Amino acid sequence: MGLWVLAVLLVASRTSGAAALVSPALRAFSSLHSAPRSTASSPGAREFSVHYLQQKVDHFGFSTDKTFKQRYLIADKYWKKDGGSVLFYTGNEGDIIWFCNNTGFMWDVAEELKAMLVFAEHRYYGKSLPYGSKSFRDSKHLNFLTSEQALADFAELITNLRQTIPGVKNQPIIAVGGSYGGMLAAWFRMKYPHMVVGALAASAPIWQFQDMVPCGVFLSIVTRDYKKSGPNCSESIRMSWKAIDRLGSTSIGLKWLSETLNLCSPLNSSQDVEHLKDWISETWINLAMVNYPYESNFLQPLPAWPIKVVCQNLDNPNVNDTQLLKNIYKALNVYYNHSGQARCLNISETTTSSLGSQGWSYQACTEMVMPFCSNGIDDMFEPHSWNLKEFSDDCFKQWHVRPRPAWIPTLYGGKNISSHKNIIFSNGELDPWVGGGVTKDISDSLIAVLIPDGAHHLDLRANNAFDPMSVLVARSLEVKHMKQWIQEFYGSLRKKY
Repeated sequence: MGLWVLAVLLVASRTSGAAALVSPALRAFSSLHSAPRSTASSPGAREFSVHYLQQKVDHFGFSTDKTFKQRYLIADKYWKKDGGSVLFYTGNEGDIIWFCNNTGFMWDVAEELKAMLVFAEHRYYGKSLPYGSKSFRDSKHLNFLTSEQALADFAELITNLRQTIPGVKNQPIIAVGGSYGGMLAAWFRMKYPHMVVGALAASAPIWQFQDMVPCGVFLSIVTRDYKKSGPNCSESIRMSWKAIDRLGSTSIGLKWLSETLNLCSPLNSSQDVEHLKDWISETWINLAMVNYPYESNFLQPLPAWPIKVVCQNLDNPNVNDTQLLKNIYKALNVYYNHSGQARCLNISETTTSSLGSQGWSYQACTEMVMPFCSNGIDDMFEPHSWNLKEFSDDCFKQWHVRPRPAWIPTLYGGKNISSHKNIIFSNGELDPWVGGGVTKDISDSLIAVLIPDGAHHLDLRANNAFDPMSVLVARSLEVKHMKQWIQEFYGSLRKKY
């Protein structure tokens, strides 16, 4: 599940100065358009119905009446009209069906909570495109891709559900999301507290913004994961960058690297070498996010505890350059060729196509400005400083927009969120995004749940026989709070009537 990346995905690029989370969630509408129930054949696929709601492209202005269809999914097998609830997934940067099929936690608790499951697709992702095929044409068409507009979409969708589905009107709704979707779940509870009784924000780095956490914390946590997973592992990776530079400085070395790493496209220049290092860096980052205790295929088909498997190939940094890079190749294959089916390694791809990299690139260049840096000492990466001007120039070159790094903290309160209530912030200590997450209770109802053996939103994934006890405890605590919110809602309703 994410999913979430999923969510959420980080691209630390030396060549462009850009950094983005990857890694990879409406308005009154007279009728609901339902498609046949999905019975996707992929592992873990769920049964749901597909719907669309006509949404305003701009909820906050009055100069355009343009609309688009927002996709959302409903699963109501265990929903009870009397005494039930609604779990509302705040879709993030990707196809909502992918997130739906990967958010097993919601499906696992649906019967216990008598819950209808609703998965709302984020505008500009999947099939919810405000301008169709023109949605990513330029900054004018992308102008309405913001978290504020997405939250307004969710509010309109919930309003429509209450009006059109008998039984939902007087039921408690809980927002659920992971990664960027977890940020949205928390922010939705903060901005629309009358819409949902609470929120589960899994692996939600709501503080990974300007002046709230050190820019190097993310990559230092990635490095910590590799240090814990095998002796000399992080040191081997740290030494590999110079080895790549040395081998990539000659035409013979470029040819050797291309063949030894089995690259789909040969390296021809120093720029290609930089791109190769960026791709390898992102691979190590992705592995840290999906370092799950069992086989999974969230971003790629992977073995259990994949970083441990990677580090088995990197236990000796004191070898020559060619041997070190042969070892790096073996380690990369854990991520890209665990199934043994890959013909070659494509350095233009690191993750699933279900994540919307175009949309997230724009969001990272406008609102979602998350500073990242490395020093090569506290982390295993090449030194790379955070330079807002370079980042801004790169964004302007790509999208003709300039980032607003202080806007998200201004909009959602930064660390000053104690006036809110009924939000669970869950974080895995193996997850690089934990550095920007809420890891200590803020109040009796702003709860932090730490999962020592958890990677990126492990708690939102489906129950698994190999789940560590820490995630079982976390899920139990999350459900306990959800039941409390539901009980309080119905208690208040009884008093009212």
